[in-house]
Parts: sequence; C-alpha cells; structure tokens
Amino acid sequence: MYRGLSIIAIAPVYNEEQKIGEVVRRTPRPLVDELLVIDDGCTDRSPQVARELGARVLPMGACVGVGAALRAGYAEAVKGGFDVAVVMAGNNKDSPEEIPVLLDPIADERADFVQGSRFLKAGANFGEMPSYRRLATRIHPLLFSLVARRRVTESTNGFRAVHRRVLEDPRLDLDQRWLDEYELEPYLYIKTIRLGYRTAEVPVTKIYPPRKLGQTKMKPITGWWSILRPLVLLGLGIKQ
Repeated sequence: MYRGLSIIAIAPVYNEEQKIGEVVRRTPRPLVDELLVIDDGCTDRSPQVARELGARVLPMGACVGVGAALRAGYAEAVKGGFDVAVVMAGNNKDSPEEIPVLLDPIADERADFVQGSRFLKAGANFGEMPSYRRLATRIHPLLFSLVARRRVTESTNGFRAVHRRVLEDPRLDLDQRWLDEYELEPYLYIKTIRLGYRTAEVPVTKIYPPRKLGQTKMKPITGWWSILRPLVLLGLGIKQ
C-alpha cells in the first residue's frame, strides 16, 4: 500500500535476463503490493530470474508485442482490484525507486494518470541514448500536444501510473489489435486526456545502458511509425 492505495507494478520483458533482475531488486516492495513481470515470449532466462527474486510472472506464450503485453498487465490490474497500475521498463532504464513520485499526484487526488518525463529532470543524464531516439523523443511530444490540444513535455516514456478508474472506463478500448506494439502507450495517454481525466507530468530518470548491453529493441523506422501512428489515426478521426 502507498498512502492508502493498493499498487501493482508492471514490467513487460523480452529477453532481458541481464537486466530484469535489477528491475525486480530495485522495486520498493513495501510500497508495491504486487510486482508483475509480463513474459513477452522470452527465449532466455528472464522469467526465471524475475520469479526467483519474488515477482509474479505472466507468460504470454509467444512474442505478442509490448502493447499486447501491457494490455494483459492492465487487465490483471483491474481483475486484481488494484487502485493504481505503475508501468516501468523491463530493461532497467527506469528508476523504480521513483515510483512514489508517480503515485503522489494520484494519492493527492490531483491526477488520474501520471506521466513520467525525463525532460523535467534537472541535470538529466540519458546515458548512451541512440541519436534517433533523442530526435524522436523530442519531436513526438510536439505532435502529441497538437493532437491532444494540451502541452506535454514527454509522450513516449512508458514509466507512468494510471488509476483503475481510467482502465475501467468503457469508452477506452485497449483491445484493438492495432495497439499490439508501441501504439498502446501514446494511445492510452491521449485517450485519457480526451476522456476528461486529470493528467500530470512528473520528473523521472531514464538512463540508457551501454550499447554492448543492449539499449532498446525498438527499430528506427518501424518503431518510430508505431509510436507516431496513434497521433495520425486519432488526429484524423480514423480510429477512436
């Protein structure tokens, strides 16, 4: 429990056995009622490492995409009756110690959805962030702000917290197949705004590891289109 809220932390993972252990170890367990690792078709020991360290592992059975994995995690959050679902990267780029920063606006009843922003962090160190990601993460919030009609500084960071009331809203349809990859994260954010829920941004850490350890599984062209597509489809009214 955190300030009277029951919390589930969700970390989707695909072949990160060198990093998922740190994610589990760094998660503040006194504050998190359940740590759920989503096994997105791992072929390495990521699920075993997470399970041995005390996380519950939900196997998807195949590599279904990060969006589909997150959808399954959110469904578990609702089914389990948790007040808040926190999402963090399974490759140790986020700082689980900062989970309270995400939760405070919800606990204070100032927000229903809290987005972590690396760009609000004073003296931020992004580590060895690939150049195309630096460009994409700067351009995307500008386009997102135009479509959402609300200025945001960060729209691609998956480190966020969402209250169950948002996930239970029947007007929110996360079960669309086109959301199976990176589309789900910006889609959920923009829909939350459009549905009239309170949102907030908070400063968080996002550090990319050295290239030799594997920095990201997002591909420059297809990955960029994946996070851009919800803005295009929602902005043009093609999808709801």
